[in-house]
Amino acid sequence: MESRDWRLLPLYIGGFLGPFGTVVIVPMFPELRDSFDASSGAVGLGFTLYFLPFALLLTVSGTVGERFGRRRTVRATYLVYAVSSIGCAIAPDLATFLVARLVQGAANAFITPLLVAGLADVVPDEKLGRSVGVYSSFQAVGTGLGPIIGGLAADTNWRWAFVFTAAASVVLAAFPPPGEPRIVERPPVRPLLSRRMITLGVAVLAAAMGPIGAAFLIGVFARDELDLSGGQTGVVLVLGAASAFALGPVWGRLLDEWGTRRAGIVATVAVSTVVAAISLVGAAVPLALLWTVGSAAAAFVVVVFQGEGARAVPDNRGGAVSSLMAWRFAGHGIGPAILLPIFEWSTDAAFLIAGGLGIVTVVALTSATSLGRSR
Repeated sequence: MESRDWRLLPLYIGGFLGPFGTVVIVPMFPELRDSFDASSGAVGLGFTLYFLPFALLLTVSGTVGERFGRRRTVRATYLVYAVSSIGCAIAPDLATFLVARLVQGAANAFITPLLVAGLADVVPDEKLGRSVGVYSSFQAVGTGLGPIIGGLAADTNWRWAFVFTAAASVVLAAFPPPGEPRIVERPPVRPLLSRRMITLGVAVLAAAMGPIGAAFLIGVFARDELDLSGGQTGVVLVLGAASAFALGPVWGRLLDEWGTRRAGIVATVAVSTVVAAISLVGAAVPLALLWTVGSAAAAFVVVVFQGEGARAVPDNRGGAVSSLMAWRFAGHGIGPAILLPIFEWSTDAAFLIAGGLGIVTVVALTSATSLGRSR
């Protein structure tokens, strides 16, 4: 089956929601601070409390979804995501907003791993990287629309961004992944705890804490250091998402040709170098150009780990994908909690540390690929 087969379209489109809900708050930090009379660090908990339950549930969501059926599980998840988005929209205080973000993150844990696992079941292994690349392009659409919608809402009323999120969730619930619920008896869990899987997890954890998770730093840098508006910040971020969207299929083909180790190292070095240099930028245009390159490379890193997760444990693909995603989104949650306070102290230090974490990714990925199938 070709990756462009129309039967894969619901799987691809579903990749939009999680990234959109994640980054929609990036351009609205000043407005959230003003609405809730809170610091950047407190508002940054909107990332942490989204990602940490997301990461925790990802340790089991793929396996649970395989057992009870992907179609049923994903449809229910979309509806829960819609309700929690309304909670964000009507939140009267920061505590309520953060609880709603926590529920959003928990719900999102049951979307991407099951969609990627579905791709792995219907696409030949030699073409899986390309399909994961196409899927990542749809994720990039969400990543791009998030800052645009969030930025426009920030310039008017930030709450409308979450109304849009709820509406998108309801629409997606009407088009769950194709196929009947698939019941799996006792999917194997032990392979998810192997040394190789844990080392891969450490690699993606470090990448998400730093180089591939730097969009939130870019957003705060644009608003606080360059004095860009919410809409202008959204444009900067959407250009990066556009490059990720355009190059997703290319990254997938390169993953198939190069293999996990080579593709992962090249992509990680590229995005780490860009992120470490961001604080040297003093205007909107060079920031947009630099992040366009960095975001494309970050998308390549994501394709590498999603593709490897889909191949790693054939008898429990959903569990393997969700396991690596748990590590990844734990990193996305921990990163802001560590880097935002550093950013308020030193912009240069925050970006250098974020880029430097790519070194950990390269070392861990090299070790992991030497433990198992090395392509």
